[in-house]
Amino acid sequence: MKKFIVLMLLFVISFVFVGCKDDNLIQIGILQYVEHNALSEARQGFIDTLEESGFVDGENIKITLLNPQKDAPAMAIHAKDLVRKADLILAIATPAASAVVNEAKEQGKKKPILFTAVTDPVDAKLIKSNEAPGGNVTGTNDMNPIEEQISLVKELLPNASKLGIIYTGSEPNSEIQAGIAKAEAEKIGLDVTVKTIESVNDLQTVANLLAMQVDALYIPTDNAIVGQMGVIKEIILEKKIPAIVGEPNSVDAGGSLTYGVNYYKLGQLTAEMAIKILKDGVSPKDIPSIGLNEFDLVINKKQLDEIGIIIPESLLQKADRILE
Repeated sequence: MKKFIVLMLLFVISFVFVGCKDDNLIQIGILQYVEHNALSEARQGFIDTLEESGFVDGENIKITLLNPQKDAPAMAIHAKDLVRKADLILAIATPAASAVVNEAKEQGKKKPILFTAVTDPVDAKLIKSNEAPGGNVTGTNDMNPIEEQISLVKELLPNASKLGIIYTGSEPNSEIQAGIAKAEAEKIGLDVTVKTIESVNDLQTVANLLAMQVDALYIPTDNAIVGQMGVIKEIILEKKIPAIVGEPNSVDAGGSLTYGVNYYKLGQLTAEMAIKILKDGVSPKDIPSIGLNEFDLVINKKQLDEIGIIIPESLLQKADRILE
């Protein structure tokens, strides 16, 4: 009964936000899977770039932001409302994108849908191919430079022989990254142990046990774990092993280092697609799905110093940002 009441309240809130459409404004709907820095930066990059191109919230567009905080029933309600009312939708992260795309098919709507922060949109069945998305959907991927990330293990610890990979089993984007990371690690002679968690409630136990078996950890851009980097930070300090993480915000939150996506720039790239659609009338099917081709090297020097790891000067010299 309590859950039913919560869902009804969510429906009412969504109706209030989305239902009162001003016909003079272009309705932009944003569905963000969960609140964490990387996804929020992508959202802000999108909004800022729209504004710089003359699409200003409250003037000629109306932006409606909905965030179900990973709650599937709430996300379904939000997706339904946005598909009904918005003129263009941005979905941030794979679960949000899948919810919107599936709902649009259910409603038979062909309105433009953009996605961002999706690891593999083809595997997620959002588009037919990156080069020719087809239909009414396109966007940007946040696939990491995983080969370069894994190379950091040997650059930082030349004598390392064992790598532990941990991710949430229910996140397809993380599973894809973990598979690539395992293959890349084995190419450079690392023995790999992969562990999954069912929820963040398992994280401390599973990560702690894994850390006792390996020389370093690898954590992809996992939506659940990113929100619990404090747990990983404690394990790094206790076990004195580094964690290569999927994106720069996770270094700020307690990881050790990464080559990663700048999510603000990813949002900007997605906004450029929206501008083509809104200003030039280009169809999403004619806009290739792309990602960034430049990545930031971020090093948590303060943490690595604390656990007694000497960072090679070669890494420090090419770092884009160093936490000291």
